[in-house]
Amino acid sequence: MTISPDPRWRRRLVVMLKEPRAGRVKTRLGRDIGMTPAAWWFRHQSAALLRRLRDPRWELTLAITPDVKTIDTRLWPSDLARIPQGTGSLGDRMGRVMRTLPRGPICIIGADIPAINRHHIAAAFTSLGDHDATFGPASDGGYWLVGLKRTAPPPPSLFQNVRWSSKHALSDSIATLPHHRIATLASLEDVDTAEDLARLAFWCRQIPRG
Repeated sequence: MTISPDPRWRRRLVVMLKEPRAGRVKTRLGRDIGMTPAAWWFRHQSAALLRRLRDPRWELTLAITPDVKTIDTRLWPSDLARIPQGTGSLGDRMGRVMRTLPRGPICIIGADIPAINRHHIAAAFTSLGDHDATFGPASDGGYWLVGLKRTAPPPPSLFQNVRWSSKHALSDSIATLPHHRIATLASLEDVDTAEDLARLAFWCRQIPRG
């Protein structure tokens, strides 16, 4: 089965974004390199990610936090749709996105995975052609993407009792989708520590120039 091009069945890519202020974002990284440099890294990383992931094949939406109207609206491109994440755990906030946006396939990612490109996102949506859900795993037991086809409302169990920020996050999340056909994508890594950042810098130096 392929996903219909009907505009009422539009693909949506949602990027979960925090306001990039020192002490509010990438605090684990901040404990290693300082809160201001960590916030600076996240701000530039997320801006580059949004530029890279613009594509007519999907609608790019920003799920932002905090929800207050005083947030600096110049932080992200003004032409991109924005929705509030709301309160609660990461599972509560992602579940809210999955339940409130119009019916159709949705993929959710964070903004701290430097290697994501349009090919990864296209592969995720393609995998939803014959699966109900898709996950992009990370080596630490978490994941960089979750997607649902949403031909029916997500189950009430979605993202409940998940041990976030642990090696069980992916397996726990899959367990909240009983009777769903699950696809798995390529593994990618986020940046949470100075060691992750150094690994990223080394990887970037290996890319041929020109």
